[in-house]
Amino acid sequence: MSVVRAEWVKFRSLRSVLWTAGTVLVLMAGLGALFSFGRAHELAVEGTAADRAAFDPTAASLSGLLFAQIAVGVLGVLAVSSEFASGSIRPSLAAVPVRGRLLAAKAATVTAVALVIGWAGGLAAFLLGQAIISGQGLASASLGDGGVVRALLGTGLYLTAIALFGLAVGAMIRSTAGALTIVIVVMLLFPIFSAALPSGLARWIAKWWPSMAGIRVVTTTPDPAVLGPWAGFAVLAAFGAIVLAASFAVFGRRDI
Repeated sequence: MSVVRAEWVKFRSLRSVLWTAGTVLVLMAGLGALFSFGRAHELAVEGTAADRAAFDPTAASLSGLLFAQIAVGVLGVLAVSSEFASGSIRPSLAAVPVRGRLLAAKAATVTAVALVIGWAGGLAAFLLGQAIISGQGLASASLGDGGVVRALLGTGLYLTAIALFGLAVGAMIRSTAGALTIVIVVMLLFPIFSAALPSGLARWIAKWWPSMAGIRVVTTTPDPAVLGPWAGFAVLAAFGAIVLAASFAVFGRRDI
């Protein structure tokens, strides 16, 4: 616990942490409101009864998660790469020679921060988005509706998995720019551009790619073409666990 407390002091002393946390909240609430308005307005003006029935107001209000994940990925990367960049990793390892313990403390700190800002941002985005959707004359969701609480909890869990992935990549790459590039490509850009691939491969990626599968945890409308909420999140969690385990092995053996 003393190592965790020390890592918390180092982590919160980074000004970038405050900026990143604020960015997550703004992206979640702001983009969620924007996407909610756009989709709700489209359905109110042009949508059919079937379109309105298939509309998932909860997922719409949490759409900002797609971009907020990059911000928390930055958070995870900076938790370790900032020390490599400044050279302060050497005194850290001198104080905590068991490298796995040091990296575990960093992971615990990142997990706590990502969960809090993920849940706070998700709740703010949900409440604002539902007010906007209701204002467009469509049926909105409430906290008591089936799957809503799970989706809000899943928002924090999803962002935590992304933050830990960023931490793991940062520990292995040791370069902020290189690690951020990997996080952005793997979690955001590749799924976007996968639509240009052959249809069979695109469907497989939509179902099994970690970020695509994991984000199902914030939806409330079933889709037989993809995994269920918890099954999808399990794919993301398993992928993150493998990468994190690899980072522990690399961090523990490689010279600084």
